[in-house]
Amino acid sequence: MTRPDLSALKSERLYWEDLNEGDQFDSPTRTITEADVANFACLSGDFNRLHVDTEYAANSAFGQRIAHGLLVVSVMSGLTTRMLMNTFLEPSLLGLLDMQCRFPKPTFIGDTIGVTVTVSEKRETSKSDRGILSFRREVINQRGETVVEGIWKLLVSRAPQGA
Repeated sequence: MTRPDLSALKSERLYWEDLNEGDQFDSPTRTITEADVANFACLSGDFNRLHVDTEYAANSAFGQRIAHGLLVVSVMSGLTTRMLMNTFLEPSLLGLLDMQCRFPKPTFIGDTIGVTVTVSEKRETSKSDRGILSFRREVINQRGETVVEGIWKLLVSRAPQGA
């Protein structure tokens, strides 16, 4: 079997113009572990009993411990950076402008999650060398349930004139 020469991909770069509303991308998946929840509690200082106390959580509406919402958002961010689209867009990213998210369902220890990213809006700015891309991100568990959803607005370089 002959391996393809992938060296040309190193110079690939996406700009604002290269993405269109409706474009959709899927991330790899990852399982949320006990270690993730314990480490996030230590890192953030958030020892809410719903996350760290098995007995307390057993008597909650969820019947078990749940992962921190911000842990799931952090994992979502990491999974998004592993997407091929992000690899090519990364050199053009100028900044995160806004993020909004909600948590329609809990994420439990042992859930496997992935992210679907859809370009939801594309806007020009007053500066011709940049534009704004809004991405709808949905974190979906192994049961097909959306556990986090929201919009991330990013400032992105436009292609050089004449390119």
